[in-house]
Amino acid sequence: MNVLMINGSPNQNGNTAIALNEMKKIFDEAEIETEIVTVGNKDIRGCTGCGRCFIIGKCVFDDLVNETVPKFEKADGLVIASPVYFGSANGTLISFLDRLYYSKHFDITTKVGASVAVTRRGVTTSTYDELNKYFAMGMAIAQGQYWNGVHGAAPGEASYDAEGMQQMRTLARNMVFLMKVIADGKEKYGLPKKERLTLTNFIR
Repeated sequence: MNVLMINGSPNQNGNTAIALNEMKKIFDEAEIETEIVTVGNKDIRGCTGCGRCFIIGKCVFDDLVNETVPKFEKADGLVIASPVYFGSANGTLISFLDRLYYSKHFDITTKVGASVAVTRRGVTTSTYDELNKYFAMGMAIAQGQYWNGVHGAAPGEASYDAEGMQQMRTLARNMVFLMKVIADGKEKYGLPKKERLTLTNFIR
């Protein structure tokens, strides 16, 4: 099994990385392969809604998004972690995720997602909600023992958040469990029946 971990912080080795690496320890124990992709320090533009990805099979802007799509397709799980900036996830991360989800052309039904918000003081829940909306496009969502947040201001402080670190370990264990249950269920029962997609808007 494989888990793709997205670090939305511009600080590659900051508190967001500490949270992800605490989860990685559990994945390693379970012999789950992991890869951490750092997004927050990259120059990534937002989606323009041009629709070219439906024609050429990838985003027209050839950057880290296109490099990550095949990794996402291969992964059984996806962890998205972000620092909280002005009550929201890092803007670069959101641009990345918008294009990642819009330009991918594969089924995500059997994938498991987990979001993590890292903050100095508060507003982890709004960022947590914001990131979970990507998973709600068809993935299963893993939970820990509380809303998935870690606290720390200066680099390294997150490691002193005992409850936050425990939350990361619990989240990773729950994620491993869900991935295994889904894999077993897929083998035993197959995938859920899918109807042809119906699209409507508010005027017709």
